[in-house]
Amino acid sequence: MDVTMASAPDEKIRLFRAMFRGREDVYARRYMSAKSGKCGYSPACAVEWARGICDKKRVACVVCPNRKLLPLDDDTVRMHLSGADSKGRDFTIGCYPLLADDTVRFAAIDLDRASWRSDSSSICDVLRELGLPIARERSRSGNGAHLWFFFDEPQPARFVREVLTYVLTLTMERNPEVGLGSYDRIFPNQDRLPKGGFGNLTRLSTFRPRFDFFRGDKLGKLGLDARYGVISSRKAV
Repeated sequence: MDVTMASAPDEKIRLFRAMFRGREDVYARRYMSAKSGKCGYSPACAVEWARGICDKKRVACVVCPNRKLLPLDDDTVRMHLSGADSKGRDFTIGCYPLLADDTVRFAAIDLDRASWRSDSSSICDVLRELGLPIARERSRSGNGAHLWFFFDEPQPARFVREVLTYVLTLTMERNPEVGLGSYDRIFPNQDRLPKGGFGNLTRLSTFRPRFDFFRGDKLGKLGLDARYGVISSRKAV
C-alpha cells in the first residue's frame, strides 16, 4: 500500500528511512550562524559546545576525542519531516550516504543554477530511455534540483558514480545545445570512505510545502499527499 499524507507517522518514517538509507551511527544537523547568517551542517553531537569538552573552533568533529555522535533514529526523522525539534526550533538533517564498505543505497545528481529546469528535463529524457527510475525535487534554494536514485541493494559507490557520469555524458551528446550548465556534483562524490571520516554529506528531502517535489518526467508541482506517493511507488534500481 502506498504511503500518503494521511498515513500514520510511523509509516512515513519507515518509508523515509528505507529510501534515504545511509549511515545510521551519525547524522548532521543544519545550523545558521547568528553572526554571519550563513548556513551549514555539522555532525550531531551530545556534547556540542559543552564547556571544557567541545572545542569545535580548534578541533574538527571528525578527529575530536571527546565527541559523542548521536545516531539517526525515528525521533530524529520525525523532527526532520515536521521541520522543528522538541523546542520548536528549525530542524533539518543531512545524511552520510557512503557506508563502511564503500557502498550506497541511494544517490543524487545535484543541479544548481538557472538552467536547472531544462537540464533536469534533458537528463530525465535519457534516464527514461535507459529505464532508470528517478524522483526529482527542487532544491532548498529554489534555484536547482536534486535527482534522486534509490537501490534495492547496496551498490559500490564507484560503480554508481560511473553510471551517473555516463548518464550526464550521454545527455550532453544527445543535447549539445544544453551544456548542463547547472550541473554541480554527484552524491556521493567519493568512491571510498576516507579512513576515520564520515564521507560527503547529502541534505535529505523534507516533503515540506515550501519545497517543490516533482514526478521524474513531469515538472508539474505535487501536493504533500502526492509527494509520499511518488517515493513509496518509486521503483528502485
